[in-house]
Amino acid sequence: MTVRALWRQSGFRALLVGQGVSAFGDWMATVAFMALVLEITGSTTAVGGVLALRLLPAAIGGVLAARLARVWDRRRIMLTTDAARAGMVAVVPLVHELWWVYLWAFLIEAAGIVFLPARDASIPDLIDDDDPDLPLANGLVFGSSYGTIPLGAGAFALVAALPGSEIAGRPYATVFWVDAATYLVSFWCISKLHTLGPGGPGDASEGPMRLREAFRIPLVRAVMPAAAGTAIGLGALFSLGIVFVRDVLGATDAQFGTLIALFGVGAAGGLAMLRAARGLDALSATRAGVVAIGAVVAAFSLAPTLGPAFLGAAAFGAATSFALASGMGVLQSTLDGAQRVVAFAAFHVVIRAGLAAAAIGAGVAGDLVAEVEWPVVGDLEPSRLVLLCSGLLVLASAARVRVTGEGTAEAVPGAP
Repeated sequence: MTVRALWRQSGFRALLVGQGVSAFGDWMATVAFMALVLEITGSTTAVGGVLALRLLPAAIGGVLAARLARVWDRRRIMLTTDAARAGMVAVVPLVHELWWVYLWAFLIEAAGIVFLPARDASIPDLIDDDDPDLPLANGLVFGSSYGTIPLGAGAFALVAALPGSEIAGRPYATVFWVDAATYLVSFWCISKLHTLGPGGPGDASEGPMRLREAFRIPLVRAVMPAAAGTAIGLGALFSLGIVFVRDVLGATDAQFGTLIALFGVGAAGGLAMLRAARGLDALSATRAGVVAIGAVVAAFSLAPTLGPAFLGAAAFGAATSFALASGMGVLQSTLDGAQRVVAFAAFHVVIRAGLAAAAIGAGVAGDLVAEVEWPVVGDLEPSRLVLLCSGLLVLASAARVRVTGEGTAEAVPGAP
């Protein structure tokens, strides 16, 4: 199945458009959250707190997603969380206090964790084809989410600079309200997906299934190391990437922005890799993607100048989209119904919790370690050293991407 054929699927097209628009607004708001906290506190540590609060509620959101999957269909879950996030984002600029910003950053992220499993579990049922190309479909959704990073960041700067962007003493109010409107666009798109409503594919009652039971499915256990490895790579780059390219490689703000944009370009480029690997077993493709992530992070850490770092950013985006899209395809093609939704809840919990832990751990390690000298590579500044070790750790996690036990989706209590 080609990209054009996927685009002709009306249900998938509606989901893709809604996700692209809401992701665009979400990246605008992510930058606005950090800018607002910096204006309130003047503290870079407080800015880091926003990122932590947008990553840490994974467990809460994952448990809630599993519970809702037992009583609501996927369309209702997505509609409710989109409407809730629109309202939550809209009230952020109303109070100029740090605790208020932190509260809504936490709740918005928790709602997002509830939304994502329902969305990802729905993709196979929106493609009317006997042999759907699930990794390619996942790659398109992933690209719509992360390929909008540079667009969202640029739009933040544009909207924030417009006259009237600060309304009645409320900084960045226009940015947050534009983000709220993008969630309503996503709500409208999802409202047309009637096949996901009551009685739609996979919505029949299958008995209770809890989040922890997802980790008893062999296939889920096989894919989780890939999710964890990807999170380690992302978290390390989130935490130390800006320090590395600015302090070690001497990048300007414009060059750092270019590097971020190249990550988004690479994520879209990962679609070509998915097409080339279509004949490869999905679990093997997932493992190969994790290997590529580890190798790219390790090589990125040794970049002597900005040129190789730019190439590494694009390669990292491509490898990340390839690994995640392939891993999602494994779960989608094998699991169904409640198993599929709860498996994706576990998938996103592992990614978000792992990303937070890796970001915090890499930041602490970067502050604690000293410059060292290694054979062949020579002197390694703290940020280089931690990024290199993170890449090696991701490579090691790839060895764990395998199915243990017999079968790939054995039944668990309460599942079919």
